[in-house]
Amino acid sequence: MTVLTGSALEAWPSLPFEAWSETYATLHRWTQIVGKVRMAQSPWVNHCWHVTLYVTAIGLTTSAIPYGNRVFQIDFDFVKHNLAVRSSDGGAGGLALEPQSVAAFYTRLMQEMAKLGLHVKIYPKPSEVADAILFDQDEMHCAYDREYANRFWRILVQADRVFKEFRARFIGKCSPVHFFWGAPDLAVTRFSGRRAPQHPGGIPNLPDWVTREAYSHEVSSCGFWPGGDMIPYAAFYSYAYPEPAGFPVAAVKPGAAFYSPQFREFILPYDVVRQSKSPDATLLDFLQTTYETAANLAKWDRASLERGRDPKSTA
Repeated sequence: MTVLTGSALEAWPSLPFEAWSETYATLHRWTQIVGKVRMAQSPWVNHCWHVTLYVTAIGLTTSAIPYGNRVFQIDFDFVKHNLAVRSSDGGAGGLALEPQSVAAFYTRLMQEMAKLGLHVKIYPKPSEVADAILFDQDEMHCAYDREYANRFWRILVQADRVFKEFRARFIGKCSPVHFFWGAPDLAVTRFSGRRAPQHPGGIPNLPDWVTREAYSHEVSSCGFWPGGDMIPYAAFYSYAYPEPAGFPVAAVKPGAAFYSPQFREFILPYDVVRQSKSPDATLLDFLQTTYETAANLAKWDRASLERGRDPKSTA
């Protein structure tokens, strides 16, 4: 493990993609395993909101998952670097987050759950990745750098906080701020209330019917993504589906944001936010101006979907 300098209290730490790409690939698959446990046990909720994870003060959680007349939850701790499984009848188990293959992580988690009487079967194939090695056979991805896992979580903490402030401005149908383990990304999505044209699908290792249900209605969606091969750096994004005419050429804030024809999204590099005088204000400008662009061009009924003032001011 590489030991890096720098304060663990830094709110918006650097996250150079090349420095943690192997840990990122491994952690991506670990979160998929845990997320698929939640998916297997949860009733279906529109737009796959029942499969996501949530940011906590120490990491990521499934929240309560039903199992007969019990519930259980699984928590990633990126401070002490362990994974905990707890059930409502007092059962507890877990394992260390340390360099280990995806196959080892999968086997250890299922063993810990079995000790608690939690026998859950999941579809053991990764979603939304091209090299979809079955979890129980994946010996390739086995890196875990504590420093970078912690940095990633600390960025999620900040993004989650700002996204929730942005979400609070909207009174129409809106998703929670939640972590989708497919991409993976932290996202929040606003809805106009109108039906959308059928999505073409085509996402690797994800059934088209899942994508089409997720995009059954018009959306303006934004999020944080750690990066990938095509954009090798962490970034915030914002898109509309269906994309209204004029969206790609619209002027949005800050000036460093740009439209990606490949992704059909506005992209704001994370480092622009991190290095700005006010990261919160810079990010909120991006979220607000890209949403307003989408909503205005698509003629959303903004007057009925947005809150005019903060009720805390008179509470």
